[in-house]
Amino acid sequence: MSAATLTPRALYEEVAELLRQRIFSRELEPGSWIDELKIAEEYGISRTPLREALKVLAAEGLVTMKVRRGAYVTEVSQQDLADVYHLLSLLESDAASVVATQATPAQLASLQALHAELEAAAIPGHVDREHFFAINERFHMQLLAIANNRWRDQMVADLRKVMKLNRHNSLLKSGRIDESLREHRALMAALVAKDPAAAMVRMREHFSSGLEAAA
Repeated sequence: MSAATLTPRALYEEVAELLRQRIFSRELEPGSWIDELKIAEEYGISRTPLREALKVLAAEGLVTMKVRRGAYVTEVSQQDLADVYHLLSLLESDAASVVATQATPAQLASLQALHAELEAAAIPGHVDREHFFAINERFHMQLLAIANNRWRDQMVADLRKVMKLNRHNSLLKSGRIDESLREHRALMAALVAKDPAAAMVRMREHFSSGLEAAA
């Protein structure tokens, strides 16, 4: 892709998004060196916007800058992963409590519609794991949007980017799809019952199981 085909937004932001997707898709593997010259040539850009893009990804935790060695895709340790899941559990369980207390019928319906998509995506023998987890993420983002705290949203968005560095491990665990679906059913039941305490517990259980699967 050349610079001429990039969208009108700031060039470094577009480059950051392109690299972000390459990292999430494992085209750029954790621990791998990022060849700045090669990527700049691929995109038809100078190294200046590329380096600005790498600074953005470094701030998000997706890239690690090493002195005199350049940029590398971040490798997430088990402790890193445990820390990220712990914080996400705290933030999203709090959001679930807010939603159980304050969500309108229309907002609950939007979550139920996404949950129905999850159910449909988990047909035994025909599960598209990537599709399932994409819907799962939309569900979580919708729940956060309903809880309506932009500072929490920003923190969760950054933490989820780091979580995605290790996401493929959790995709491979046998039975994780069914387990996740059961957890979502329990969470939806608590939300519909307008039980904030139960919603908080169900969300924490969801992240606890997620961490176990990702380990």
